[in-house]
Amino acid sequence: MLAAGGFLDPKQLLSNGGYALLFLIIFAESGLLVGFFLPGDSLLFTAGAIAAGAFAPHLDVDFNVVVLCVGCFLAAVIGDQVGYLIGAKAGRRLFNRPDSRLFKKEYVDKAEGFFARYGAKAIVLARFVPVVRTFVPTVAGVSRMNYPLFLRFNLIGGLIWGVGVTLLGYLFGNISYVKENFEIAILGVVVLSLAPILFEVLSHRRSAGQS
Repeated sequence: MLAAGGFLDPKQLLSNGGYALLFLIIFAESGLLVGFFLPGDSLLFTAGAIAAGAFAPHLDVDFNVVVLCVGCFLAAVIGDQVGYLIGAKAGRRLFNRPDSRLFKKEYVDKAEGFFARYGAKAIVLARFVPVVRTFVPTVAGVSRMNYPLFLRFNLIGGLIWGVGVTLLGYLFGNISYVKENFEIAILGVVVLSLAPILFEVLSHRRSAGQS
């Protein structure tokens, strides 16, 4: 999710919390049902930009891009594993609770619809859809998705998202235009991250038209 300012401002969060807070947020957004509001995409891109020296010496934090990529990948994958296990253990009763600031039934409905539409590929595609990515692993667990299949797609999704978005920030975040228009750049990354969904939709329509 995009957070331009306030307590979810990515630069401020990373400056205050460093690696630990970054990995915790990626884990929570991936695997805990209360993490849907966290700014995963913008944090990954910003962390990569910081590793490239984009905001030195203005931010009191320094990142190594290898540590970032490994840590974000593991946090994303482990988060999804936890979400799957929660769903598999708790079952549908997990979703039978009233709405609150940290839980919305409509988000579960969206995740279930997403999972029903894309099947196993939803584990990868959901990585690029804020809110949905928080709930899809748990929905997969509730649905008793084949675990080895889930793990395979989880690893792919964690690599493409956790490492891919971080490297985008590292490769492009230190460019003058990007630094001067950083919030627009983050918005562009969020829009770009929807490309896998668009590709899947177009492929599905093409296949349907040929059948």
